[in-house]
Amino acid sequence: MDALEQFLLRAEALLARVEAVLPPVATAPDWDAPAFLWRRVGGRGALIAVHEPHTVDMARLTHIDRQRAQLLRNTRQFVKGKPANNVLLTGARGTGKSSLIKALLPEFAAQGLRLIEIDKSQLSDLPDVVEWVSGRAERFILFCDDLSFEEGDDGYKALKVALDGGISHRTENLLVYATSNRRHLLAERMSENREGWARDGEIHPGEATEEKVSLSDRFGLWLSFYPFDQEAYLAAVAQWLAHFSLSLDATAERAALQWSQQRGSRSGRVAWQFACDWAGRGARERKAD
Repeated sequence: MDALEQFLLRAEALLARVEAVLPPVATAPDWDAPAFLWRRVGGRGALIAVHEPHTVDMARLTHIDRQRAQLLRNTRQFVKGKPANNVLLTGARGTGKSSLIKALLPEFAAQGLRLIEIDKSQLSDLPDVVEWVSGRAERFILFCDDLSFEEGDDGYKALKVALDGGISHRTENLLVYATSNRRHLLAERMSENREGWARDGEIHPGEATEEKVSLSDRFGLWLSFYPFDQEAYLAAVAQWLAHFSLSLDATAERAALQWSQQRGSRSGRVAWQFACDWAGRGARERKAD
């Protein structure tokens, strides 16, 4: 074997090793799917099609009529190609924030709405997501669930750019809908209150506070969700029991209240969990409760 053949064999072996560690070539997702997950596969971000996403019947979501009406109006404007806002849904846990976003798909999928769920740990990939969807005819909602940041998170700056567009124009067919238990999305510390200053009798927040408020300010629409009282909780229980073809009789009501006391919480999520437990029991076991 001459020197040239040896060189070519060694070059082929080297290329084989390099190809093994390179990320795979990105392939276009199935755009007919109603929803997508953004995941990192082999070191490269990819849109994974979800053909049967988990959705919720919007009529089952109780005591959030104002929030539902505002989100529907904003989304309706968006799918029609009219101006619309990024939306931040904040407040008590289990009150329907995420479910309300998921419930948009059955309402608007036929009009071209698509949902992309992205984990907050992968928000630094947002420029890649924008590149994938830019120019397509569909209307995409980027769904960030339980969003919050700690100091130094890379996703914080990437999200700010996605919301405002940075030096380039904001992508016309993409909105961000995020849920969070924090109004300003970042932890707020007592020490930051000492950074504030006063002038002419007016209090001005410090730089750290201003920076944190600046992110939530980039969401044009804020929707707040509040803890359920007993009436709201029982109304949610009745809706979810009806989903299982059951009614909220006196026995079920007593059991539902006991369930919420054991959980130390009244919310739509707790109501759903009780309904699942109650429907899973036999009729004899429900009467004996």
